[in-house]
Amino acid sequence: MAQPDTKKIFFENLSGAGKAIAVLTSGGDAQGMNAAVRAVVRMGLYVGAKVYFIHEGYQGMVDGGENIEEASWESVSSMLQVGGTVIGSARCKEFRNHEGRLKAAHNLVLQGITNLCVIGGDGSLTGANLFREEWSGLLTELVEQGLIEADAVQKYSALHIVGMVGSIDNDFCGTDMTIGTDSALHRIIEVVDAIMTTAQSHQRTFVLEVMGRHCGYLALVSALACGADWVLIPEMPPEDGWEDKMCKKLSATRSRGTRLNIIIVAEGAIDRHGTPITSGIVKDLVVKCLGFDTRVTILGHVQRGGTPSAFDRILASRMGVEAVLALLETTANTPACVVSLRGNQSVRLPLMECVQMTQEVQRAMDGKRFEEAVKLRGRSFENNLRTYKLLAHRKPESELPVSNFNVAVLNVGAPAAGMNAAVRSAVRVGISEGHKMFAVSDGFEGFYKGQIREVKWADVGGWTGQGGSLLGTKRTLPAKHVEKIAEQMRMNNINALLIVGGFEAFESLLQLYEARTTYEEFCIPMCMLPATISNNVPGTDLSIGADTALNAIVETCDRIKQSASGTKRRVFIIETMGGYCGYLASVGGLAAGADAAYIYEEPFDIKDLQANVEHLTEKMKTSIQRGLVLRNENCNENYTTDFIYQLYSEEGKGVFDSRKNVLGHMQQGGAPSPFDRNFGTKISAKAMQWVTKKLTETFRKGRVFANMEDSCCLLGMRRRALVFQPVVQLKDETDFVHRIPKEQWWLKLRPLMKILAKYKTSYDVSDSGQLEHVIRNRPKESDASVAM
Repeated sequence: MAQPDTKKIFFENLSGAGKAIAVLTSGGDAQGMNAAVRAVVRMGLYVGAKVYFIHEGYQGMVDGGENIEEASWESVSSMLQVGGTVIGSARCKEFRNHEGRLKAAHNLVLQGITNLCVIGGDGSLTGANLFREEWSGLLTELVEQGLIEADAVQKYSALHIVGMVGSIDNDFCGTDMTIGTDSALHRIIEVVDAIMTTAQSHQRTFVLEVMGRHCGYLALVSALACGADWVLIPEMPPEDGWEDKMCKKLSATRSRGTRLNIIIVAEGAIDRHGTPITSGIVKDLVVKCLGFDTRVTILGHVQRGGTPSAFDRILASRMGVEAVLALLETTANTPACVVSLRGNQSVRLPLMECVQMTQEVQRAMDGKRFEEAVKLRGRSFENNLRTYKLLAHRKPESELPVSNFNVAVLNVGAPAAGMNAAVRSAVRVGISEGHKMFAVSDGFEGFYKGQIREVKWADVGGWTGQGGSLLGTKRTLPAKHVEKIAEQMRMNNINALLIVGGFEAFESLLQLYEARTTYEEFCIPMCMLPATISNNVPGTDLSIGADTALNAIVETCDRIKQSASGTKRRVFIIETMGGYCGYLASVGGLAAGADAAYIYEEPFDIKDLQANVEHLTEKMKTSIQRGLVLRNENCNENYTTDFIYQLYSEEGKGVFDSRKNVLGHMQQGGAPSPFDRNFGTKISAKAMQWVTKKLTETFRKGRVFANMEDSCCLLGMRRRALVFQPVVQLKDETDFVHRIPKEQWWLKLRPLMKILAKYKTSYDVSDSGQLEHVIRNRPKESDASVAM
């Protein structure tokens, strides 16, 4: 890996010496809170600060005593995979009163704590900000009461607060995802997938009630992820007469041969007059009007339970580290901030701006200004709603535009979970735009053999939750068969191509672009969606399928580590897929709490291996019982998984024993995660709208002719934006020999894994979150809704 730029600010320049940081979780619990607590503790200790747990939230702060406990490195071991919050959470009425906050201030001063990291919802964070504003007055009162010395007012003059939002509802404005939301979606989708099998067996309708008293995010995104027939959310109540429309929709889908219906209801769903719409009301309506066998499932606190997803562990770990950085950099004039996620970037936002925006949403809903409420929720929420309407509600044939364009969609490369969701989205959006949609089986191999068929709206029903590639996919590149492919395009009058796949899809698109000089059939709009578990496609930070693979890795690592429970000290060497790309090993290592991750992009030698073994040996002697080492499959041709296993086994004798595991193709299998379903669905919808625009622009004299660079693009996520990039412009960014981009954003996350594993390392903070302001309407391109 390239040597760091010495001009950049490195973490060694920041010191927490003499500082005391306390971390608490408040309000409702959320999966991932423990990962955030772990990151705050370890990062705080890493910079030399004292770190304290405050047990039972604000109640523990008010009660003091044993509730405020100094944390050690070992005290947060083995908590990364635990759901809920191990330091406890409680709602505290006493803290809402001045006297309660006075007690809390006294207890903090006794421990010398003036830096607070609060993990909770908007109520918890609002309370923290009020506490900060009252701080100096509270200290003066404590002096007057003789509870603290007068010099303490000067010594502890300012209370610094940084918040992280832990809420499964994702109801906090300013961040794309709150800690716990992705895990809650996992629980919902697991239930929906299970229900679908029994519903199909009996031709049943299921009404699912999910959490969300004031925010419909979980209901909306889970409806998008499972292709639900109807969804009811508080931000956008249905128009009057919705009962008849819903029943007609359910009846129509049954008449087309569908054996089940899924309706998702947020617990806070209302109609236009503010009357609650419960799951029971919906069930009774379906039974009365249609006579369908209907069941209700109320998920309840199941959504809060279980282990955190890979996404939540990574999000919480990044936010915890960012929170400590923010506390180190804060001054007396710095406003209380919230560390948030936009796209794949950390940002810091003024806490009260976010709280006020969140409260504005509720005021808009109370005033029945529902369109405004949706906009205030942010562009991510708005796009989710728009995409759901586009895919779930089929317009009558008479209302569809007639474009007379034929668009073909195909999968290229290895299978990746989420491919089917992308194809479904492309087909349905294409039909809504008035195109005829054609599916190509088995990639370009099927293309040149003529395996092309028209697909209709109902043909892709139920595809969202299917793993692998239902169209079939091959690694065959088009160059050798370009003449036959051109012939098939001419025969089927294909006017545009949408390719869903990995690095082979990228190479294929380049070959088709180059073939334009010989074959005019390729002078049409062509777009690629990155879909590969390896996440090695240039032009995008994330690929469809990578999140599902990460979850498979993390779940397996959890089980493997659990297998050592109660045994002697043990180290596991685990090989991940990814080709030459170390994304899965690095990010999976961060999510699973690995001690090391070996990758091609960061060369290592025998000295590095020896240092890692010694470091792990030292840790094993003092505290931890299990170690975890990940190795990317192509990180080094000589230091194989067997070699590393044998080295650790030999050098660890007397301290630990070793085991190895090659995860293999299980990383490619399984049902797609909620993230991959929605990422695939939304970028595919965006791509089809781009295709329509290009077809219209390039249609001249009765034919489509597109030969400019910008008519052959890859749609990828770059930092906070979804961007269409001409594939020829990405050639210089690509290492074709090793099939990876020359620059990869996730390499900046590797030091975090090392720091949290107790290594001393440099950490570049030049790219850390900067204080920004909450923006009501972000630019259109900045659709960080890809974050879910």
